[in-house]
Amino acid sequence: MTWLITKYAITAALVVLISEVAKRSDKLGALIAALPMVTVLAMVWMYVEHQPADKIANHAWYTFWYVLPTLPMFLLFPFLLPRLGFWLSLAASAVLTMICFVSLAFVMKRFGVGLM
Repeated sequence: MTWLITKYAITAALVVLISEVAKRSDKLGALIAALPMVTVLAMVWMYVEHQPADKIANHAWYTFWYVLPTLPMFLLFPFLLPRLGFWLSLAASAVLTMICFVSLAFVMKRFGVGLM
């Protein structure tokens, strides 16, 4: 139980760090958020918990593919924000991400990469 609480605390601290830095500097906050720290942290947790190497490798492999359909959201959201407000822009960006994910999964299935 102590290990689980430690994992929560470190992971939460990372999110808080990013949000606090972003208050002071848009660019630095975005840079830190864009770094794959959560993924690296998850892989560290998996390694420390003695997960097999292939499971950790699969985590990295699928993370690569799952990041791709999120990228258009970061272009659409700032465009929509002044026009629709925060919540509608966020919702539209989430819908776009889902459409991009399903599209990518469909295309990648043809190449033997199963994402769903």
